[in-house]
Amino acid sequence: MSGNVQKRPNGKWRARHRDAAGREHARHFERKIDAERWLSSVDVAQARGEWLDPAAGKVRLGEWAEQWLSGQVQLKPLTYARYGLILRKQVLPTWSRVPLSAVTYSDVSAWVKTLSSSHLSASSVRQDHAVKDGRISKNPAKGVRLPRAARSHMIYLTHGQVDELAVACEPDGTLVRVLAYTGIRWGEAAALRVGRVDLTRRRLSIVEATSEVGGRVIFGTPKTHKQRSVPFPAFLTDPLAAATAGKGADDLVFTAPGGGVLRNTNFRSRVFDRAKKELGLPGLRVHDLRHTAASLAIASGANVKAVQSMLGHASAAMTLDVYAGLFTDDMDAVAELLDAAVSQARADSLRTAEVLRLAQGTEPKGSQAF
Repeated sequence: MSGNVQKRPNGKWRARHRDAAGREHARHFERKIDAERWLSSVDVAQARGEWLDPAAGKVRLGEWAEQWLSGQVQLKPLTYARYGLILRKQVLPTWSRVPLSAVTYSDVSAWVKTLSSSHLSASSVRQDHAVKDGRISKNPAKGVRLPRAARSHMIYLTHGQVDELAVACEPDGTLVRVLAYTGIRWGEAAALRVGRVDLTRRRLSIVEATSEVGGRVIFGTPKTHKQRSVPFPAFLTDPLAAATAGKGADDLVFTAPGGGVLRNTNFRSRVFDRAKKELGLPGLRVHDLRHTAASLAIASGANVKAVQSMLGHASAAMTLDVYAGLFTDDMDAVAELLDAAVSQARADSLRTAEVLRLAQGTEPKGSQAF
């Protein structure tokens, strides 16, 4: 047992130990045996790497949240801003002055219930519990039942509807068609540069993406931080050639009317909202053009890996999770192929049996095999 136990003038027993950094920690007990047991438990916790400085848990959640957020350098600007908003609007009003060690499971459960009854989306509630503090021995939020995150309704356009929407959005029709037939995200289209359009190979190199944070447009990496090459159908070659004609390699392919960077909010109010209203598609979002690209690709026979690559999903599992309903035809085809395989196997078996029967029937009677 490390540390030591001493009796104090007031009759209590003081147990002392030093942590890995050399800082001394002490507690007082009425009985010597309790002090020794505490020191033994500290030894075990230190050996397992589970010991925590009691003072670390006394920091207030508001102070720690600021430190945590400032250290999330891996986050993209839009995500960083969203986390900051969640902290200010949903977390800190309740938890700002509460020490980390004082947060309990029941408190978190009651808080989540309050958020849910306030009509916050399940996604927002889940975001609040993504933080793992590391200053307390266990996460008091672990096991708290969260509302099920409902997936937003997706609209899939037909080829005809894409064409009608593109015409209604002119002179931005080429942009609409590119979004609907390549599946690139809005920010990726807004950041697409002329030098990254290969008209010969019919490929778009997705290297950058824009995001709008606090009224400013910021250029950064794509959502998954990974570059990818996205094919486009041949009928888009001429429109893209026209969109890139006379521009330098670093110039943007798609721009605002004044030549600046395209902003999603301005595009919607200037063009998209009017067009979807004319076509009787009030619930259509710009992001639904990405879903449309997935739908049209799957309908044309693309497999899940091809769709994953086109969309830039982190995994095929994610693609299946989002678009599982669109692969039902594939599943029907699998069942039909299995049925055909079983029928073929049975037919082969019957033919083999018939050949053997005929062969046996032609042998001379009484013949024996040597």
